Formats: sequence, C-alpha cells, structure tokens
Amino acid sequence: MPVERLTTSTADPDSLLAALDPEQRAVAEQPLGPMCVLAGAGTGKTRAITHRIAYGVAAGMLVPQRVLAVTFTARAAGEMRTRLRELGARGVQARTFHAAALRQLHYFWPQAVGGAAPEVAAHKAALVAEAGGRLQLRLDRAAIRDLAAELEWSKVGMLTHETYPEAARAARREPPGMDVTAMARLIAEYEQVKAERGVIDFEDVLLLLVGILRERGDIAARIREQYRHFVVDEYQDVNAVQQRLLDLWVGDRTDVCVVGDPAQTIYSFTGASPRHLLDFPRRHPGSSTVRLVRNYRSTPQIVGLANTVIATRRGAHAGVELTAVNAAGPQPELRRYDDDDAEAEGTAAAIGGLISAGVPPAEIAVLYRTNSQSEAIEAALAAADIPYLVRGGERFFARQEVRRGVVLLRGAARSDDGTTPLPRLVGDVLTGAGWTPTPPTGRGAVREQWESLTALVRLAEDLCRVNPQARLRDYIGEIEERAAAAHAPRVDGVTLASLHAAKGLEWDAVFLVGASDGLLPISMARGAAQIEEERRLLYVGLTRARRHLTLSWAAARAAGGRPNRVPSRFLAPAVGILGESVRGPERAAAPSAGGQSRRGRAERPRVPARCRGCGAELSDAAARKIGRCADCPPAYDEQTFDRLRAWRLEVSRRAKVPAFVVFTDATLVAIAEREPADLADLARISGVSGTKLAKHGEAVLAVLRGEAVVGAVQADG
Repeated sequence: MPVERLTTSTADPDSLLAALDPEQRAVAEQPLGPMCVLAGAGTGKTRAITHRIAYGVAAGMLVPQRVLAVTFTARAAGEMRTRLRELGARGVQARTFHAAALRQLHYFWPQAVGGAAPEVAAHKAALVAEAGGRLQLRLDRAAIRDLAAELEWSKVGMLTHETYPEAARAARREPPGMDVTAMARLIAEYEQVKAERGVIDFEDVLLLLVGILRERGDIAARIREQYRHFVVDEYQDVNAVQQRLLDLWVGDRTDVCVVGDPAQTIYSFTGASPRHLLDFPRRHPGSSTVRLVRNYRSTPQIVGLANTVIATRRGAHAGVELTAVNAAGPQPELRRYDDDDAEAEGTAAAIGGLISAGVPPAEIAVLYRTNSQSEAIEAALAAADIPYLVRGGERFFARQEVRRGVVLLRGAARSDDGTTPLPRLVGDVLTGAGWTPTPPTGRGAVREQWESLTALVRLAEDLCRVNPQARLRDYIGEIEERAAAAHAPRVDGVTLASLHAAKGLEWDAVFLVGASDGLLPISMARGAAQIEEERRLLYVGLTRARRHLTLSWAAARAAGGRPNRVPSRFLAPAVGILGESVRGPERAAAPSAGGQSRRGRAERPRVPARCRGCGAELSDAAARKIGRCADCPPAYDEQTFDRLRAWRLEVSRRAKVPAFVVFTDATLVAIAEREPADLADLARISGVSGTKLAKHGEAVLAVLRGEAVVGAVQADG
C-alpha cells in the first residue's frame, strides 16, 4: 500500500487529557502497548479512545497515518473520523473491518493473484436461491434469508462444507427446514454458484485477505509497516475470522487497544464471541486493563434498573457496574395492557404526551424484540399523526428517493443564481422527487420516503445556520462528504427499531414494548447461554434511554384473547424499582357457561389466520384483524369506509383525543368489510372492546345504514 504523507498535530497534549475523567484519562495517557478497556454503556468509550489516539499524536508517540482504528458500522467509523479530525489527529484511518479489508484486497490482489479482484455481490439472496434450485429445494424469501444467515455463520467461523456438520452439531445449530448434512450440500453448491459467476460475498473479503496474508509474508509485512498501532472498538462482537485477520495485521507488535463490554454481547448467533475480549489480558501479558464505569447518558433511576437487571448473573458476560453521573429523573415505568393493539395505542398516546411537553420526536424511540412487532406501533403512530421512521432498513444515502433527489439537486446547482433562499430552493427541487411540505396520510414506505426527503430539506436549513451564504453547490458538497462518511442527516421522527438495531444509539425517551416472557426472552431461546443473551439484549435496550424509560407488556395477543402472558422474568429482581406490576396478574379464570370471564369481558372467536381473498396465511396483527392480506384488494365499499372515517374524525375532535383512540384504522377497515348487522356481530370484530361497543356501537351501525350521525363523543381513557 502506498505510504501517505506524514503529518503532525498542533493540539496541546495536556489540554486533551484535562477534558477526561480519571478512568478515561487512564486510557488516553497510555497510547503505547497493549490495553483492554472494559467500557460500560454510556461511559464515553469513543471519547476515551479518540483522545488516546489524539494524545499519542500530539505527544509525538503516534504517527496518524500509522494508526488503524476498526469498528463494526460505517456510522461508528464516520463518527470516529469526525472526532479525530476535531482533536487534531487528521490522517488516522477509521474503518469497519470489511471496509479496511476490501481496500487492502483490491490493492494487493493483482500482486498476489493477478488481474482485478472479483466483484463483491451486493446480496446473497439470488445466489442462495440458485444454489437451492440446483438441489431442487423449494425456498421462499423467508427461507432464503434464514439460509443466508446460516451461511454467514459458517463462513465467519471459517468452516467449509466438510467441517460445517460437526461444528453445527456442537453448537446445536438447526438450519431452517433441513438437517446439517443438507445444509452442508447447500454450502458447497453456493460456493460453486459464486465461482461460476465470478463473484465473492462480504465474508469472502475477510477470508480471502486472511489467505493472502498467511501465504504472502511480504504483503503482510507491507501492511504491518503501514499500520503499527491498532484500536478495535466493540471488541465483544469480534468473530473468529475477524480475530484471525487482526492477528495477521498486528503480527508480533504489541500496540493494540481493544474496547468492549461483555454485558452488551448480543450477536453470538452470528458467530461473535466475547471470549476474545475476556481473554485479551491472558493473550497479551503485561497489558493494562481499564474499566470505564461512569455513565454520562442516563439518569440514576435508569442506571439503577439496568444494573439490577444485569447483576442477576454476574458471570463472565456481566460487564461493569455502572455509576450514574447525571441528575435524578423520572422513575422508569412498567405498564400492563390488555392486548397488543392496546399496548400500541397506549404507547402512541404516551409519545404524543411527551411531544406536547416539548420532547422532539427524533429524541423518542420505540424498541422491540422482533421486527414483526412494529406493525401495530406503526399503525397507532400513523393514526395519531406522529412522524416516525423504521430503523434497520436501507442506508440513508442508498435509498431510491434520496438518490433521485440528489440527482435533481445536482442538476439544479448549475442554474442557482442565489436569489432563492437555499432551504426553499432545495424544497422546490425535491418536489420533483415527490416531496411535499405536508406529510402524507399513509404510513410505512410512503411515510419513510417523505421523511427521507424532509431530512434533506432540514439539512439545507442546518447548513444555512452555519453558513448563511451557502448555496446549492455548497449543499451538494456537504451531501457528498456525509455520504462518504455514512453520516446521514437526522430524520425528525420517532425511531422504531429492534433491540439489535438500537445498539450504539441513544434517545431522551425510550419505550420498550413487549417486555413479557416469550418475547423477552424470546420463546425460541434454548439453554442458559441463549437465555442470558436475551437478558443482555434487554440491558442494551434499557441503557439506550437518557431520561424517560417506559416498559410495557400485553397480557394477551389479541383483543378478547386469553390473558396468558406474564412480565419478563428478567424484571423480577426490579420489583423495588418498577413496583408490584412486575409480578403480573394472576392467570384469568376459565370462562363461565355464559361466555364471560371473571374479568367480565366477553370471549370472542379467534381472529382468522388465513386471508378471505387468497387463502394465504396472515402474518401480522392488522392483517389478521381485517381477515385479509395486504396484497388482496379491499372488499369494502369505499363510500361506507369514508363515512366511517368521517364519523371517527368528528368523534375524536369533540372528545379531543387522537382518532385511533376511537377505533384504529385496521378496526375501521374490518368494520367496513364485514358490515355487521347488529351489536352482536359488531362485538365479534377484533378491536371492538366491550367499552367501545357500549360507547360507539349504535352510532357505528347507524353510519353503516347510511344515517347522518355523530354518535358518542366520550372516548376511551
């Protein structure tokens, strides 16, 4: 690799250390030699390691171009580069494992193998599908996704199709829809498909570079000459092939600093292992170990709850016990709801209250264990007209609407005469990509696209605040820099994310839904190791919150269903913090002969599990509620549905409550499609509780008959 021009820092070393607490300072003032940093959640680990590098550069102990800092996400790498530049340590390479490996692979491939390096396939799905087809396997999209994950697990463990079966049995892996022998055949066929197409996958990038460095000592020596000091963030997430690559990068040097938290080990299903972090002192004799324990993110109440949850199993993965630094805040809550829809509606109402109190939507998150839980939350937020975005999808600058908007903005930059204010000009241009000043009424992808384009408009506003003279060319330059650093603008909406996707993020307010056994821990978790990883996943969710933390659980899946859920077992030690609600209600008695439970709630037939139109299995709550999948056309009369919606809006306005409090969209669709003839028929529709039936039943039937009626204005509390 070409040696870059060496630079020095003008920063004052002592001033860099003065900005740190005692533990962070202990990390920063030892920039040479092996070091293990056990950094608890919210303890400023990025601050500590960036100051360590910057101090070493400022003190003349490190040459910035000789330092390689690796982490696991492009966002984290971009943040690290930004901080290092601000600290005067320009020239330090901060990359993900894959980005660093791909750069080296492209550079050394002609020398090691000859010709250009093979193209990296963007996705595995097509390759897996073709391999399965050759083996005469019938695979749907879900199966292909799960098999791709199993392939990744085998590759990061450096397994072949010959060694996979034994390793899979030892790890108690259960490949989706097949045994380990069949999976081994699929692995072999998948490799053949790639070879024929002349492509590699992302795991191959690491594996191929490891192979080159093993075989070519001269190439390994050139990399070690280029990079003499290494920093590895989120070290608890390192897998076997990443550890092997790191060992080859480092060679016989000792200047390596690793940072991680065993209590945040939540990716072992992908092959990650905290053993590399925990065994670091043994593998590096004479290394220093520093524990960062001061939590600067959360209130003492949230820190206390997190410590209580994780301290139950103070084993190898427990991490450090956090010490709160911030002022006291509200007590965390645990709320119980009757069913999933009620939980979603209650969460949306609570979010609306926080927003009314001045908390920005972008500082609020709803976290859940599985992505399927987001549907009900999305419906409730959309009904309440609360903006939101779902995290974990396509990267911001890779989204189709963003790419199209940037193309239009580039074209407009040539004719920008400076007469139109930049934010307004950006908004005018983006109308060609579908942007409007007001949000759309729809939810899901439509709303996400609008939020993405709105983020581009807000980015222009932010740029003008910093540089009032900025024009469209300056704005395009800002976008290009952010895209290169994977630094997306913040979208002003409530974040919906799985607990896994929330790792590394934080918000002022967090709503953690589905805190019941079966979801936390997930029902598929088997054995003590998997159960304890679920505990750590809950710990990660708790420590995302700065000030407001609300946990919730639903006693039943659907309205009228048997309330057979109980709060998460992980919350049992927190009775003193969350109150008796942790214990949950006694299981409901069996219904009496009259069809009433002891709670006085009518038992209803189960919601249909298959679509009335095509017969397909219904996989989400809203589809089951209306008895129809999203792909089948609605069966209701549009005028009837419009009358119901207008009636609901009028009722909500008079009662001064969000429309979804009267009836959710899914319930309204179900009513319009089934057109119940009487109160008994209406009561059979999921989402029509006994209370709502009493308040709105007669009015709904009148609307269905075509009568002009407002109905009761009192809404559910």
